[in-house]
Amino acid sequence: MPATVPAAVGVLGGGRMGAGIAHAFLLAGAQVTVVERDGQAAEAAQERIERDLSRSLERGAVDGNLDEWSQKLSLSVDHADFAGCELVVEAVPESWDLKVSALQQVERHLAESAWLATNTSSLSVDGLAGQLARPERFCGLHFFNPVPASKLVEVVLSKHTGEELRALSVQWVEGLGKTPVVVNDAPGFASSRLGVAIALEAIRMVEEGVASPEDIDNAMVLGYRFPVGPLALTDIVGLDVRLGIAEYLESELGERFAPPQLMRDMVARGELGRKTGRGFFHYNR
Repeated sequence: MPATVPAAVGVLGGGRMGAGIAHAFLLAGAQVTVVERDGQAAEAAQERIERDLSRSLERGAVDGNLDEWSQKLSLSVDHADFAGCELVVEAVPESWDLKVSALQQVERHLAESAWLATNTSSLSVDGLAGQLARPERFCGLHFFNPVPASKLVEVVLSKHTGEELRALSVQWVEGLGKTPVVVNDAPGFASSRLGVAIALEAIRMVEEGVASPEDIDNAMVLGYRFPVGPLALTDIVGLDVRLGIAEYLESELGERFAPPQLMRDMVARGELGRKTGRGFFHYNR
């Protein structure tokens, strides 16, 4: 049976990750509804998604025109517009309280047959599931930034995830043209735990004057065939995002994940990476 995605998909949050997730499901043939906090955020989300769609059309990745693809996209500020969705993916910032509140609000508007997923990169999927009325219909779908270019989605199973969803989640990822990696819930899962560990050590090396950011990244790209160096990737993800993940992992796994002072100082100065134009490297915004 060929891999498919649900016909109607919702995405809560239209920031960079949410927009990328919406774009991926649109290209796979789904009707997509994105819900944002207000009208201004919804307009910004639509611009992000349509920009990604335009790039896909320019590359010849899909046929048609922007108007045709945009007709499959709906923007809203009302959670009730998720009522007809078969799957909703939550993509709000990495805050426990925010995610719990968001997931509970979404669940109240879903049909009992619908599925719910979180795009968390580090928070406990078991813990989030325990806050829901139907935890067996919930899992983690951890997408990677930038979503259009990334071929990986980490499927995170909680102890509550039902057998049907365990199978469907893998099919959905394959239907997006991406590769699923299935993990059981644990702090940082597989990707964030390993990725952050490497990034933190690279930052410590900069802090200690071992080598420049350029040389550290080149060592990993040329020597270990990383597609992008750990410091450049930290700039892409956002130093503030990785700081939050590191602090969570430190609380769960111990001081080996303690964020270096350099990282804290850069975040305090607003040097967050690509989104601010400066991190370990400089960018034209």
